[in-house]
Amino acid sequence: MNVISAYDSAALNFALGNAESPPAFAPENSPRLLLVDDEPRLLSSLCELLKDCGYQLVTAATGSETLEHLGRLHFDLLLLDLRLPDFGGHEVMDFINDRGIDTKVIVVSGDTGIEAAIGSLKRGAYDYLRKPYTREELLKTIDNALQQRRLENDNRNIAWRLGCSEKLYRYLVDSSPDIIYTLNQDGRFTFVNDRTHQLLGFSTDELIGQHYSILVHDEDIERARYVFNERRVGERASRNVELRLKSRGGSEQDRFFENTLMTISFNSMGMYALGKEVSKQEFFGTYGVARDITERKRAEALISYQAYHDILTDLPNRLLFKDRLGLAVIQARRNLTELAVMFVDLDRFKLVNDTLGHVKGDDLLQQVAGRLKDCLRRGDTLARLGGDEFTVVLPELRDRQDAEIIAEKFLEALRHPFNLDGNEVYISASIGIAIYPTDGESIDELLRRADIAMYHVKAQGKNGHSFYEPTMLDASYQNIALEQSLRRALEQDELEMFYQPQIDVLSGQIVGAEGLMRWNHPERGLLSAGDFLPFAEENGLMIPLSDWMLGALCRDLVQWNAAGGEPLRLSMNISPNYLDRGDFFEKMHRTLLHYGISPSQIEVEITENICIRNPQHAIEQLNKLCQFGVSVAIDDFGTGYSSLSYLHRFPVHTIKIDQAFVKEIQRENGHFPVVLAIISIARGLGLKLVAEGVETAIQVHYLEQSGCTIMQGYYYYPPLSSDQFVDLIHEKRAISA
Repeated sequence: MNVISAYDSAALNFALGNAESPPAFAPENSPRLLLVDDEPRLLSSLCELLKDCGYQLVTAATGSETLEHLGRLHFDLLLLDLRLPDFGGHEVMDFINDRGIDTKVIVVSGDTGIEAAIGSLKRGAYDYLRKPYTREELLKTIDNALQQRRLENDNRNIAWRLGCSEKLYRYLVDSSPDIIYTLNQDGRFTFVNDRTHQLLGFSTDELIGQHYSILVHDEDIERARYVFNERRVGERASRNVELRLKSRGGSEQDRFFENTLMTISFNSMGMYALGKEVSKQEFFGTYGVARDITERKRAEALISYQAYHDILTDLPNRLLFKDRLGLAVIQARRNLTELAVMFVDLDRFKLVNDTLGHVKGDDLLQQVAGRLKDCLRRGDTLARLGGDEFTVVLPELRDRQDAEIIAEKFLEALRHPFNLDGNEVYISASIGIAIYPTDGESIDELLRRADIAMYHVKAQGKNGHSFYEPTMLDASYQNIALEQSLRRALEQDELEMFYQPQIDVLSGQIVGAEGLMRWNHPERGLLSAGDFLPFAEENGLMIPLSDWMLGALCRDLVQWNAAGGEPLRLSMNISPNYLDRGDFFEKMHRTLLHYGISPSQIEVEITENICIRNPQHAIEQLNKLCQFGVSVAIDDFGTGYSSLSYLHRFPVHTIKIDQAFVKEIQRENGHFPVVLAIISIARGLGLKLVAEGVETAIQVHYLEQSGCTIMQGYYYYPPLSSDQFVDLIHEKRAISA
């Protein structure tokens, strides 16, 4: 017994005239939407936005709940968040595709990565909206998706009608969302549906009898001629090709179409002698369907562009830069010419970014990119690698001077101030240059050596350019070796604290000491702080070094306190990086409590630069220290950039006169206004004074007469090891007794 499906039965009844209309492929009631998001607040606001739009709304907060709804109900549209608590939106789309579930999917995600968008579009998403989106954007996208779904359902209904009745042929063809046409043997239109007028503006009457080239873009004519003239038959008669078709109004309105072509053939059969039968096929024309894929091509072009360009500056990114550099290297190798690779790093950009904020920092990067681009020749490539780092490839150099001229143009362009919403900002750049093939023949070699040359400029004072030299590589390796050795020094207990006594010249007593870090290097011997701390500051090692110093100071203080006598105050220098860490006070508080050290025995020394890096954060941290009982001294006073108003805002107890000013005191009856001004400021604010770097009796007498009575320097004692310092304390006490 033959079983006829409900679909076939309805079609048969319609064809026989027993049914007034065919069965619908989509429900007649209002569209049903499934809203998926793991954030209840966003899901609630989405429902509130759509509740008056005439939709049936169903919500889900997890992937499992989504699959359950999809298996139980039919949905016209799915608004899908990619990040769900159990599994992602891409897995939901895979489930839909595997089960052949008929629904449109609009991906709504806060993910800014290009991979998420590409993955969604590959899985058949109708559109991809990034959070946050506007109300109008969402409603328009939903309306467009449902409209397209209605069109697709209309197409299916039309196709069903065509199978039921030949009378519906014209309606099907003219209502199709695609252009349907036929060409004769000469490539002239014999039929075109009304969709051509809607998409391209040409009426049917205008095209009938015209050659297909009237619609094809000039640049695609050759490809069109090849596919339309090819006489394929049998299984090879159908093929696809993408062409741009002209619109009425000009080439700026050209649109992309995907053409499905089929050769139309006549089959003729001849009657021959028994056992001889010949089949002959004769080319008759071409049947084609052209689907508008303009929006898809634009989306693909946008995705491709964003994958190879920096979104902020619109410059090529690392991937595109390496690709262009690779092509330039191949061409230079073939032509036996040179090329240059530049590594450009902005100086002081971090200060601008931290001071004015990231929005102004982004504005500055955009302005810098514009100025640098204006300095280049045609054919040069400027790219942004990230942050404040730019790279340049200069192909076809006549000589090294060409690269030097471009570098000088860069520096000159950056000398003029940048206007950031009324703020005038000055920055410079450090530029390293590597030449192919002298400095390297591969992409990575050239980039690495241009980078090394750039860091050489940084080390020489910034705001300049330098060509790579082999000696720079040796210096770079030395820095790497120094970093490795310094990390091992922490692990192998090679660091040691030395202490320089602070003397009250009126009583001759030791009233305190400044802690100074030393490194017992296994090969270079005892290194002072100046030999390795600046390097540690630049390479992120100050945090572990400062942690070690805090513990070492407390351990030595425990030993000194056990020796008896008056407790001494110990000064320790604090790196700006260490103070910027949010847990600085907690570390100090925890360490002092652990060793049983009185906070009054500790004085932290900060530089004036801390005051301008992050003043509010520094004030908060130092206030906590003062409330705990730790005192604060400003080291190297007068050598930085801070305003005197910081002395009112910061909880400062002591000012240290920098040794550079003390060194100027060469005559006992001389006049040294800077020293006198610092002493006067301290007196006026009621602050303690300590003079550093005191080396002569003349300096001692001048400072004492001017009002500074606490001093440290080689005139009294050099920095001493912990054991030497303890012996000195015992010796002083023995003399006093």
